[in-house]
Amino acid sequence: MFEVIGKSLKTGVVTTSYPLTPAEVSRHTRGKPEIDWANWKDARPAARVCPTGAIEFTDEERKRIATLDLGKCIFCGLCADADPAIHMSNQCELATRERAGLKLSAKYQLTSDGMHERLLENPAAGSAGGQSLEAVGQQLQARIRSMLGRSLHIRQVDAGSCNGCEVEIVALNSPIYDIERFGIHFVASPRHADMLLVTGPVTLNMELALRKTYEAMPAPRLVVAVGACGCSGGIFGLNYATVGGVDSVVPVDVYIPGCPPNPHALLHGILLAVNRWRGT
Repeated sequence: MFEVIGKSLKTGVVTTSYPLTPAEVSRHTRGKPEIDWANWKDARPAARVCPTGAIEFTDEERKRIATLDLGKCIFCGLCADADPAIHMSNQCELATRERAGLKLSAKYQLTSDGMHERLLENPAAGSAGGQSLEAVGQQLQARIRSMLGRSLHIRQVDAGSCNGCEVEIVALNSPIYDIERFGIHFVASPRHADMLLVTGPVTLNMELALRKTYEAMPAPRLVVAVGACGCSGGIFGLNYATVGGVDSVVPVDVYIPGCPPNPHALLHGILLAVNRWRGT
């Protein structure tokens, strides 16, 4: 016991101060693809190689609407390999309250051969809810107490994931991220939960179980869809074994894209969900 205490004192505090400080993300971490919209010459090569249809376009009368859907993106980087106007960033704080908030679309005038002649409309900038993440972090504990009168309890449901998201969720309870410092705890029963954290595309076998889990939660209740699969069905989409994203079964309050989202991204989404509960 004394050896453990001595080692702890020698090691010091290892817990990140996020979200009061920026996310400590390696420059090698693969986050969302960044598109140089003004200098994007052709959406077709990137759309052709995208395995999930996250990059797509529609053409009409020498005009093109090109869309990047982060809810479908698995951050594979194939688009960046195919197009010099795209590069992979390490940005991970991408959670949104609305599914539409994960979609960025730009409009182009086309040349006769289908290339982008000029940009007509820039994509709208995304928003994290009108409040800085630092401010949300500073107010989180007070918000939980005022909204619930107790700690926030989360029930995690694997609706058909590959367990990649689960690996990142488990890390939230490690000394590095220590989600319990906010008064947030994971629980085994949905009857004790305030928030449902759902991963994976919802399989046919899990559809009823997810509905029953949601119905067993006391109101008010929150649902957070985790990962590309949870947001849209991801690489699986709709098929004989899955019904798609989480919102095809239960209402979703916050979407956290990624494949898988790292602990910073997960924490960002959970904080955003709590902020949403206040109606702000």
